[in-house]
Amino acid sequence: MTKPLLQAKALTCIREERILFDELSFDVHPGDILQIEGPNGAGKTSLLRILAGLSRPYSGSVFYQNQLIEEARDEYHQALLYLGHLPGVKSELSAEENLNFNLKLAGYHDAPQREILAKVNLTGFEEHPAGHLSAGQHRRIALARLWHSEAKIWIVDEPLTAIDKRGVAELEQLFLDHADRGGCVILTTHQDLQLVGNRLKKLTLSYQFHPEA
Repeated sequence: MTKPLLQAKALTCIREERILFDELSFDVHPGDILQIEGPNGAGKTSLLRILAGLSRPYSGSVFYQNQLIEEARDEYHQALLYLGHLPGVKSELSAEENLNFNLKLAGYHDAPQREILAKVNLTGFEEHPAGHLSAGQHRRIALARLWHSEAKIWIVDEPLTAIDKRGVAELEQLFLDHADRGGCVILTTHQDLQLVGNRLKKLTLSYQFHPEA
């Protein structure tokens, strides 16, 4: 058994005096594709943000290669690509300018932007202002970063939203390829994933009703 890339230990999350999850523990290994599932309000996005180091749990810890992510912040950020539920696309910038901004922010200064946009079916839209594009095209601009990421850990919130069937299949294959290279994918989605088959692991969160003690 390989050592886990990421470990959640006894995570408890409380929002607005409601316990979303309590004493939650799990490991994510190289090659894993982990789907966090559950009803709306169960804490899926909150869990992803905690794993990405963007929010703090009420109690418990997250470890990257046996180090607390707070203590290995720089190393962890280099190993992590996080895409939130919102695409984070600036409407006044073109598709190419949005991708260029995010890639440079991640340290990729010579990326073939048009080739990457072609992989998400945005050929011909590279110079269009994002404000003139559809919700699905916004999502594809955001997802394009996955095709040029060397990060080991991908944490992706609802990546299949507003994506057509062809795009879903291509994205699932990309997840498989990334896992086969020794990376891992942690995602949420309300859609049934097809291509990952028995490679898919699931973690189900249930809606909690009890208030904070």
